[in-house]
Amino acid sequence: MSGDTNWAAIAMFAGFVLLTLGITRWAAMRVKTTDDFYTAGGGITGFQNGLAIAGDFMSAASFLGISAQIYSDGYDGLIYSIGFLVGWPILLFLMAERLRNLGRYTFSDVASFRFAQTPVRVLAAISTLMVVLFYLIAQMVGAGQLIRLLFGLPYPLAVCLVGLMMTLYVLFGGMIATTWVQIVKAVLLLGAASYIAFAVMWRFGFSPEALFARAVEVKTAIAQSAGATAGEAAQAGFAIMGPGGFIQDPVSAISLGMALMFGTAGLPHILMRFFTVPDAKAARMSVLWATGWIGYFYLLTFIIGFGAIVLVATDPGYLDPEGGLLGGGNMAAVHLAHAVGGDLFLGFVSAVAFATILAVVAGLTLSGASAVSHDLFASVFRRGRVDQAQELRVSRITVLVLAAVAIGLGILFEQQNVAFMVSLAFALAASANFPVLIMSLLWGECTTRGVVTGGAVGLTLALVLTILSPTIWVGVLGYAEPVFPYGSPAIISMPAAFFTIWLVSLLDRSGRAAVDRAGYTAQRVRSETGIGASGASAH
Repeated sequence: MSGDTNWAAIAMFAGFVLLTLGITRWAAMRVKTTDDFYTAGGGITGFQNGLAIAGDFMSAASFLGISAQIYSDGYDGLIYSIGFLVGWPILLFLMAERLRNLGRYTFSDVASFRFAQTPVRVLAAISTLMVVLFYLIAQMVGAGQLIRLLFGLPYPLAVCLVGLMMTLYVLFGGMIATTWVQIVKAVLLLGAASYIAFAVMWRFGFSPEALFARAVEVKTAIAQSAGATAGEAAQAGFAIMGPGGFIQDPVSAISLGMALMFGTAGLPHILMRFFTVPDAKAARMSVLWATGWIGYFYLLTFIIGFGAIVLVATDPGYLDPEGGLLGGGNMAAVHLAHAVGGDLFLGFVSAVAFATILAVVAGLTLSGASAVSHDLFASVFRRGRVDQAQELRVSRITVLVLAAVAIGLGILFEQQNVAFMVSLAFALAASANFPVLIMSLLWGECTTRGVVTGGAVGLTLALVLTILSPTIWVGVLGYAEPVFPYGSPAIISMPAAFFTIWLVSLLDRSGRAAVDRAGYTAQRVRSETGIGASGASAH
């Protein structure tokens, strides 16, 4: 693909932008209350919400990052697909119904149900904002690279433009617009990925073995052309069919796997989606549908990654003079779309990739805004004495602030693989949100002091160890050796959070602890039966 302007791609891109603006305008006329802004009035069906969750979860890390990881390292890239997917049964069997019955707008409604409101909500809000920011970095990096490839704009300007456009959508449309953008994006992305995978497999007679054999040949030839001996080149070629190229040791593999699996069940923008359905049954159906769509999609990314090795890595038109991908390392899937479908399909996939980023960042921004406006402003600072107009105003101000921060961080982290940046967000979610939610929902002896201390320990450890890890300490800050040798901190930070919650709760003999323990029965009855749960708004 040459560097010439692709007018077909730009036309489809513009068409998608107009479509989403239309959805936002339609939604803006229906956003009258905080219920509408945060949860679309609780009137989304299980099937619709399942598609929206899939649209929210199938991020730039999934479409661009995982396919790029497989393009680079082969089999090892699957750790992301499997890790992301395995968290969904936890949500289905342990959390979805309880979340819907106990919460209203955010997961901190659930976490603080029987505890002292202020400390738990402050912890949850801090954790939410940190997870949102790490996740936003990945989306902004993917968006900036995509716009740079499509329009030839400088990367910082591309990130700024994307941030501005995304802010407009979220600011006015709220959860109603976010939901429908996510549904449209999910349908488009599943269709595009299905076509790419079908086109790749068709070229190999629908034989995975033939595809993998050709990919090994290509990697071997690349190694030989780089100066490797015949034996070394053969070893490099076969390395893509086994583990060890990306994850170097068992501890790193376990730690990253823990972050991806349990982080899924602690992502605030995903947990928030369970409050958009009318009841617990719809919440369960949401997870069931979402798991099916997401699992199917991850099967496709594996084919897309290997297809890119065969069709993109062998075509100089997609490569820069050093042999890297034009437009950045995360563009393997976009180039493959051009290889199998030409300029027109490239335009479609580019628009879909942007839709992917837009839909996810909308959910993230809404989640961050709700943490500030609902958890901090309305519940902590004003102690519930606030009208809806004030809360909505604070939400929209927060959207603007988050957008500015996301743009700055997106520019700073330009060179990081977006899938790996998302794994950092998952580590934070697995180390703070997940332990707090599970222990508060399932252990009657859990106390406010235990939850706050344990959550803070997990969050702090995850953040500090992430900064000291090779990704940031070496890759960003430029030090020669990392202080913490593993890419993901979850193997230390997550057990530390659970242990601290258990130990501190066990030793807590305060008057507040007695209230916390006494409230467990009422919480369990409501979480299991839905008696007293909030319903859908009338429209």
